[in-house]
Amino acid sequence: MHTIQVVFLTVMVFFVIVTIHEWGHFYFAKRAGILVREFAIGFGPKLFSIKRGETRYTLRLVPAGGFVRMAGEDPELVEIHPGQTVAVRVKDNTVTRIYLDRLDDRSNVVRGEVETIDIERKLKLALSADGITDSYDVHPQALLISKGKETQIAPIDRQFGSKTVGQRALAIVAGPVMNFVLAFVLFGLYFQMAGVPMENPDRLLIGSVVEGMPASQTDLRVGDVIDSVNGEKIGGDSNKMIELISKSVDVPLVFNVLRDGKPISFKITPKKDPTTGVGKLGISAAVPTRSVTFGETFTYAGKAMKNMTIMIFDGFKKLILGDFKMEDLGGPVRTAQVTSQIADEGIVQLTSWVAVLSLYLGIFNLLPIPALDGSRLVFLGFEAVRGRPVDPNRESMVHFIGFAMLMLLMLAVTYNDILRLVRGEH
Repeated sequence: MHTIQVVFLTVMVFFVIVTIHEWGHFYFAKRAGILVREFAIGFGPKLFSIKRGETRYTLRLVPAGGFVRMAGEDPELVEIHPGQTVAVRVKDNTVTRIYLDRLDDRSNVVRGEVETIDIERKLKLALSADGITDSYDVHPQALLISKGKETQIAPIDRQFGSKTVGQRALAIVAGPVMNFVLAFVLFGLYFQMAGVPMENPDRLLIGSVVEGMPASQTDLRVGDVIDSVNGEKIGGDSNKMIELISKSVDVPLVFNVLRDGKPISFKITPKKDPTTGVGKLGISAAVPTRSVTFGETFTYAGKAMKNMTIMIFDGFKKLILGDFKMEDLGGPVRTAQVTSQIADEGIVQLTSWVAVLSLYLGIFNLLPIPALDGSRLVFLGFEAVRGRPVDPNRESMVHFIGFAMLMLLMLAVTYNDILRLVRGEH
């Protein structure tokens, strides 16, 4: 049951941070009046699909991200040409459905040859049947049906490209911003649950016990209060404890701790560290924590965001300068592995880790890399400066090449992750 819980939490982590990102795109696109055709979590073949209103919500096989498909971003409709025979369903002289195939199987329709059609601006259709031409309005939410697939038409005012630069930029940047908001909230929750270290502690705790070291051969436990070493009171002075252990190579020490208020003694012999030559027990000291106030929650969450952002950009700097090995890189498999390990430690640590992942996703998507949100914002910046958009075909090609390169990198790091798992590395 515990394993099932860890797997469930791991899956939920990816689902939450990707969903909140795509929801940002979705919400502000809808607010701008853009037709959102699909809200997808994952890539590749569909595992689950349901349509609500104008949007189809899908869950896809490859859990490596998601997307919001907006009308007008890509070629999406089968073109209808004058002279083409179609069937239409009409209500109050307004076309609600346009059928492009299996015309003889359609019932309650008007069949005819298209004379003129405009389903983007004028929303008009002139249809010739038996030598008589009739003109119809086209409903702004009319459906095109071809090969069993229904596609809602997108009048020009519902397309992504028809909106102002500001509206489009907001719809794009909203995804990363929602990741930043989620990260801030989760960091705040983490500090509410975990507290913060006391500034002037009067005692120290066992923070960790390293396997294979002398302390691991005893019953010392994380959370035990360190009282004294060889009769010397430690209080909150970690340096005193380190000094006593360091100078006692191969000399037994009496370690006194308090567990649930009860004193317990252990005799432990420090082992010589081959690098430094000093004694080591294989423990770390932790400072007791205190709860944070409501106001402090915001302060500490902001500091965590700042510090983690600096660390993330340091990582990007190493990538740019080539200061890394291929083994250092991790992809979705490695991230899932680490997430499952942290989920096993409990909800407190998992909350902090999800905050880090959400922050990383937001920052990464703002990088000016083709196919990412940052690159799309760069193209919008060029449009704002030039006063006209970049050729859509050229922009699409740039994003396609960028996406292909990202997928190649993803395959490489995933292969590396799998090799690491096969070798039993962590």
